[in-house]
Amino acid sequence: MQHIIDRFISYVTVDTESDPNSDTTPSTAKQLDLAKQLVEELKQIGLEDVTIDGNAYIMATLPSNVDHDVPVIGFVSHFDTTPDFTGANIKPQIVENYDGGDIILNKEQGIVLSPNYFKDLLQYKGQTIITTDGTTLLGADDKAGITEIVTAMEFLIQHPEIKHGKIRIGFTPDEEIGRGAHKFDVAKFGADWAYTMDGSQIGELEYENFNAAGAKIIFKGKSVHPGYAKGKMINSMLIANKFISKLPKEEVPEKTSGYEGFFHVTGITGSIEETTVQLIIRDHDKKQFEKRKKLVKKITDGINRKFEKQFGGDIAIAEIKDQYYNMKEKVEPVFHIVDIAEQAMKDLGIKPLIKPIRGGTDGCQLSYMGLPCPNIFAGGHNFHGKYEYVPVESMQKAVEVIARIAELTAQKK
Repeated sequence: MQHIIDRFISYVTVDTESDPNSDTTPSTAKQLDLAKQLVEELKQIGLEDVTIDGNAYIMATLPSNVDHDVPVIGFVSHFDTTPDFTGANIKPQIVENYDGGDIILNKEQGIVLSPNYFKDLLQYKGQTIITTDGTTLLGADDKAGITEIVTAMEFLIQHPEIKHGKIRIGFTPDEEIGRGAHKFDVAKFGADWAYTMDGSQIGELEYENFNAAGAKIIFKGKSVHPGYAKGKMINSMLIANKFISKLPKEEVPEKTSGYEGFFHVTGITGSIEETTVQLIIRDHDKKQFEKRKKLVKKITDGINRKFEKQFGGDIAIAEIKDQYYNMKEKVEPVFHIVDIAEQAMKDLGIKPLIKPIRGGTDGCQLSYMGLPCPNIFAGGHNFHGKYEYVPVESMQKAVEVIARIAELTAQKK
């Protein structure tokens, strides 16, 4: 288990935060620091065909050790961390034999990881937990997944008695800003199907995710001296506020769960003359997803009609772009790939938790690119913030699941 801890810490202490405002791939040069480290490590443990392309996409091969035809399977994780919370100068803390009580992350700042608030902690009583020091995220999303894939490949190399077919692994940049699969070469990868190791708690197995779109709505205004503004000033910030008030108040992230979709205002910047609202739109159901996008257009059209004479043109301009779609459509026709992962977990005494992802992974985009790709737990909790943690035992179980999937896939029918 110490081997997994050491490997994980060697990854998370490298800052790989991605940048949504960058046009390059990877979006930050520092992602290459870990990418280069991974390339050398993959070669060192004995993988073949280890490559890294100009966009920092890493691929490698574990050759088959059986003499019959076996589907080529893949395992994929991303090495960037979210820009939502700092990933610089991560100082992991290791809590051995967790006693079920509060974990002091930062005594000076009074930051506590408590099971009174994060109840999932209690299922890991007696285990070894890796946390932050309360000032950064941890990076288990998705460096836990990378740790598990590398460790599983190393394990299979060291145990040739475990029979498996050809396995391809892939590590991607920029997943956290929605671009992890954009330049992934599916043909080069050459797998019949794959699994992203990018889920949360132990047992998670997911083949459904949100349909997703991002919207930018620009509201125009007219600035006039406030003392003489009656009938003349148009305050774009107030118009933006009216737009937000017309969105369904109960359909927001903090009030929805399961298959329920939402509108989520992620940013507002503005002045009297111009205000921009950033919005994300999510729904598992494709028809409801389309209705949500139409509602944004309907609200902005209504605002434009109201201000048409006073402003002399469109005062609200909505730009809506689809980001990814529900992988269910692509996975259901090859559902045996979910069955194999479920059986692997059951064989290892893990209760499969099959549920929809309230988000997206590289896998959902890869599925639409021709590589069906369900998602498997990586073990971490509370991603994207200072309360992030991962039980080491969950990472160990994920390693075993990868190995068992490989073994089940290679069995003769």
